[in-house]
Order: sequence, then structure tokens, then C-alpha cells
Amino acid sequence: MRALVTGITGQDGSYLAELLLEKGYDVIGMVRRSSTESFERIEHIKDKILLVQADLLDQLSLINIIEEHRPDEVYNLAAQSFVPTSWVQPVLTGHFDALGVTKILEAIRLVDKKIKFYQASSSEMFGKAVETPQTETTPFYPRSPYGVAKVYGHWITVNYRESYGIHGNSGILFNHESPRRGLEFVTRKITDGVARIKLGLADSLALGNLDAKRDWGYAGDYVRAMWRMLQQDEPGDFVIATGKTHSVEDFVKAAFGHVDLDYKRYVVTDPRFVRPAEVDLLLGDPSRAKQALDWEPTVNFDALVTMMVEADMQRLSGNRK
Repeated sequence: MRALVTGITGQDGSYLAELLLEKGYDVIGMVRRSSTESFERIEHIKDKILLVQADLLDQLSLINIIEEHRPDEVYNLAAQSFVPTSWVQPVLTGHFDALGVTKILEAIRLVDKKIKFYQASSSEMFGKAVETPQTETTPFYPRSPYGVAKVYGHWITVNYRESYGIHGNSGILFNHESPRRGLEFVTRKITDGVARIKLGLADSLALGNLDAKRDWGYAGDYVRAMWRMLQQDEPGDFVIATGKTHSVEDFVKAAFGHVDLDYKRYVVTDPRFVRPAEVDLLLGDPSRAKQALDWEPTVNFDALVTMMVEADMQRLSGNRK
């Protein structure tokens, strides 16, 4: 089996590449030509995968990469994935997260409609959720340019599935974290901040809305669900979540508690980090994934926080002079 993974240098891409290699796949990673590209997350497997340059904004490059390498499966994980950036760069976010999905689906349609396709949809599509918990049939109400663009990417996948018979799947993934999460995301910002404070490298941590609630899982678990979707006879859409919700404050309390510190002494609220339109509560119902994919998470909330804090403590301890 051969798989093409866009966004292979990201958190999810790196975990998915590891999983596919374990299963004996030939893995092709699509990367953009960029002076700031980082291969840190895949450095340990870089000699086992083939990295090829292409770009979601360039239709011809997508057609060429699929035509040349003829993958059995395509996992589209590439995106402008940071919600706050989507307000600063809403048009670019739309190009990548909406039109980029169309371009890769068009490439599959033109080259080989038998290729199985995975689209990385997001719980941010639910936004101001009209029901709790959220399921595959919950109406979308996105509250950011990112969420809006992801809704487009989701529905264009459904459209190509129904119009052209493509095995197109959307994984509606709720928040999933790991030690490989980018430092700009709130969970990693917290665990990095906790480690810095514990090691005497910082004396405070500035955050936004502590009341926002999310359904947090482990990225390593969630890539298994992606793979299982593409092993099904019939394509579909699946909510991937833990079914449990915690507030940002819960995450903060657990992270500081792991290193025996009282978070109230160090955390300060900064209005700059509050979203223009907040998403207050996201909670997924993964029942369909459990039944149809035989999938469920293995890492709980406390274990996830501990894993991330420990990784940042180790990283920063090693970086100390």
C-alpha cells in the first residue's frame, strides 16, 4: 500500500506517518517549498519516507504528485490550522482550508477516482454548538474564518463522494494534543509555560479565556481513526472525540499540579488572547466511530497533560546552560 500525506511535518502528519510505516506502507509526504519549513517532528523517520514538493494552492503540482506516485490513499492534513491566525489572514485560510481541499479532490478525480481520501475536518465547524454533545448530524455554526473554511472543505468532500463516487471521508476531530503540538496552541503554551516556571525560566503565564471548554484527546490515538476510516468498504463522516469535556482552567490546574505549583500564583489573563467570537463548549459523541470503526481513545485527560508537561520539562532541562 502507498499513502500520500499532506501536512506530514505537522503533529498529526508525523503520528500518521509512524502508524503507516508500522503497517508496511510506502509513505510519501507532501511538503511546501518554504524557507521556514521544519522537519523536527519527522526527523526520526525522514529516511523511511519520501518527501515530495507540492502545494495545496497549486493545482498542477497536486495532479503531478498523484499521477507520478499513484497512492492508494491520500490523507489531507495540510491546513492553516491555528484559529487566531484565521482572523488575521482569513483569505489565506480560505485558500488552504477550503479551496485547497477542492484542488486535491479534483486531482484525484482527474487521475484516479479509486484513490481513497481522508479530509481533516474539525470540531470548530460546530462553533456555537446548537446541541451537546455534537454528533455527525449536528448542524454546523462556525465562529471563525478557520471554522467556516473547514465547513467548506467538509462539504466539498461529501459532494465529490456523492457526485463522483470517490471514497471520500471526513474525520470531524475534536481537539487532540501531544508533545508535538505547536507552541502557539493553548495546551502546549500551558505545558511549556509550566515547565519554564518550574525550572525558573519564567515567572508568569499569560492566557485568554479560561472558561472555554473542550473535548481533549491524544493525537496518537486520533490518527488510528483516520486510517480505519479508509479501510471501510463504504466512506463516511465520523466524529472522533473522547466524549468528555474540560475547561482551559482544568488543563491549567492539572499541568501546574503535576509539578506541585499553585496555578493562581502564576497565571494572568491577557485580553489579546481572547477570540473575537468565542467557542464556549465543544463535546463530541464518538459512538459511531466506536461502533463502525472499532475505535476508542486510550489516553485520558490526566495522562495527556502529564505526558505533555513531562516532555516539555525534559526538553527545557536539556536546553539549560
